[in-house]
Amino acid sequence: MNELYPWQNEVWQRLQGLRARLPNALLLKGAEGIGKLDLALNFAQSILCETPQASGMACQSCPSCHWFTQESNPDFRLIQPDALSAADDTPEKEGSKKASREISVDQIRALSSFVNLSAHSGGYRVVLVHPAEAMNSNSANALLKTLEEPTDKLLFILVTHKPQQLLPTILSRSLSFAVPMPTRTEGASWLKQQGVADPESALAQTGFAPLSALLSAGEGAGTEEHKLMLAAVKQSAKFDALALAEQLQKVAPVQVIQFLQQWCYDLASYKMAGAIRYNPEQTDLIGNLSKNLSQQSLLRFIKELQVAKGVAFHPLNPKLLFESILLAYQQLLLTTSKA
Repeated sequence: MNELYPWQNEVWQRLQGLRARLPNALLLKGAEGIGKLDLALNFAQSILCETPQASGMACQSCPSCHWFTQESNPDFRLIQPDALSAADDTPEKEGSKKASREISVDQIRALSSFVNLSAHSGGYRVVLVHPAEAMNSNSANALLKTLEEPTDKLLFILVTHKPQQLLPTILSRSLSFAVPMPTRTEGASWLKQQGVADPESALAQTGFAPLSALLSAGEGAGTEEHKLMLAAVKQSAKFDALALAEQLQKVAPVQVIQFLQQWCYDLASYKMAGAIRYNPEQTDLIGNLSKNLSQQSLLRFIKELQVAKGVAFHPLNPKLLFESILLAYQQLLLTTSKA
């Protein structure tokens, strides 16, 4: 758990206004990569802290805080997919079953004894579910049953990037709390402090989510692939879908689709409003290219990319997926150039 990020000070003060009368379930919603989990963990620890500071932050010195930092607080449960709980440095054994990306019904049912016990310190008990949209239908319904029978001094904190995927009944039983995106200035300033060489570019490539940008910069994730795809789309007259699909075989499909989504978003945005969000350094090229594009065809292709992203994590054949979406982009260029 990290301390509050610079852009979370205002939202933290808003959270403090809930302490006088905490809801049974609190839904923290917002974009991925802006620090919602760390915000939720800090709030959970502060609720359990025996002597919180005037700011509402946990004291970090009482027994409850000590247990919390040691991940052994008896009044706290963190529920998340096994894939997130597994240690990053744990090697995956050949032939072993991959850790699940879902929150199982067994994980929710295992809370039954916890929710019916009294708090160890006589205060609150807190259950943090992250990300809430990772619950399948069975686990979501199991959680709903618990929410329908609220227990005194029990707080559920649901963290979600995609609230639209949650059951309407869960949404109706939770106090929704929007966590805003940081400004570009806040995000870039923080990334610069973390040692990121080109914070503006890193932010743009990750949808202006600072934590995603830092992770990408730290791992060098997608740097060479991004340069490869950018070089290809810049050569619009000579764009070769099949050759590019061959070169991208080892790249994660979702990464390729996200690049195309951002590129096409900028094309559409410039055509309709003269604005660019993700590739400001390519303003002249995007401006010239968008002039010859059919707005209707471009928006249709953006919808196709959204559908493709839905299967990107589990494609039967990544190369065929690349060929399909890249040929569709190439056809978009060829069709409009004749219009």
